[in-house]
Amino acid sequence: MNDPFPTPWGELTLHRFPDDPRERFRAWDAADAYLLRHLAEQGPKAARPVLVGDRWGALTTALADRGPVLITDSYLAREATRANLAAAGHAPDAATLLTSREAPPDRIDLLLVRVPKSLAFLEDQLHRLAPSVHEGTTVLATGMVKEIHTSTLRLFEQILGPTTTSLAERKARLVFCAPRPGSERDEAPANPWPHRYALPPDTGVLAGRTVTNHAGVFCASHLDIGTRFFLQHLPTGLGTAEVADLGCGNGVVGTALALAEPGARLHFTDESYQALASAEATFRENLGADRAAEFRVGDGLADFPPGSLDLVLCNPPFHSHQATTDTTAWRMFTGARRALRPGGELWVVGNRHLGYHAKLRRLFGGSRLVASAPKFVVLRAARR
Repeated sequence: MNDPFPTPWGELTLHRFPDDPRERFRAWDAADAYLLRHLAEQGPKAARPVLVGDRWGALTTALADRGPVLITDSYLAREATRANLAAAGHAPDAATLLTSREAPPDRIDLLLVRVPKSLAFLEDQLHRLAPSVHEGTTVLATGMVKEIHTSTLRLFEQILGPTTTSLAERKARLVFCAPRPGSERDEAPANPWPHRYALPPDTGVLAGRTVTNHAGVFCASHLDIGTRFFLQHLPTGLGTAEVADLGCGNGVVGTALALAEPGARLHFTDESYQALASAEATFRENLGADRAAEFRVGDGLADFPPGSLDLVLCNPPFHSHQATTDTTAWRMFTGARRALRPGGELWVVGNRHLGYHAKLRRLFGGSRLVASAPKFVVLRAARR
């Protein structure tokens, strides 16, 4: 959907990335509009905005004349922002685009936060931003009502300072935070991220080994049951195969395969910068610095040459922020088919109710059931 985005300075036509005409979700929502209305009416007029978590560049594009800095964990959001800035007629350097792994600006006078789905990611980013915030900083956050909880407000309060909320408008809400003096904020709890833990006994070659999770990575505090099931049914006898861990998260699946198959070359890819950092830390801790592997942030396998892979392993997400959608899984499967050599295979784990076998039948001509449990299935599909 490309409904015009109403801002106090005119309408914008925005797109998600990659742009899909069949996509039914907009690149903005009422929370984005609410923040901009408030900023135009009551916010500082000249301060350079530092934005955290702008999902598709709606806020960054609307504020491009003020030289904003965007901090994002999403490669897709970053590319959407670039495209939306260009479509609105702004130069490539109109905004500074930073990843969640890069150092924020030294001083922040206006901090705008799009409340993320992950409370852990918000916690980590507020800790990273706190040294740059001062008593005079305007801190303004926004989100839909269902995204802002007592725990959300508590994080702003604990890490930065006193926090209040607005009344709801069109199911969106604003969060106002007044930073305490730096000396008082020094007493806040330390940043608990990244989180490291030992894997349980039923994880095969990974049993007892350590996994590293940076904030915001799926199931950052424990091993999810779908991945645990997948680890029990990975392919064997791969020789020198080129293997991609697609949507790798913390890299547990690819690391397990690398341990079991010493000749295989692993490629880890995810659209999250936090995920790639987690995967690399997990892999290196368990296989050392000498084992060759590639860690690539991007749009799935879009940057992989056609026919360059022998095997793709995938545990697809079925949420985009708060929305349930199969769009991401469909694009992952399509990208895998293109990147696989003839005879190469895609192995997928997923909830039974998602019906991945139907999608694989359309793309690959069929799939085989590798393993089944009451909640999950592992499927394999070969490129013909």
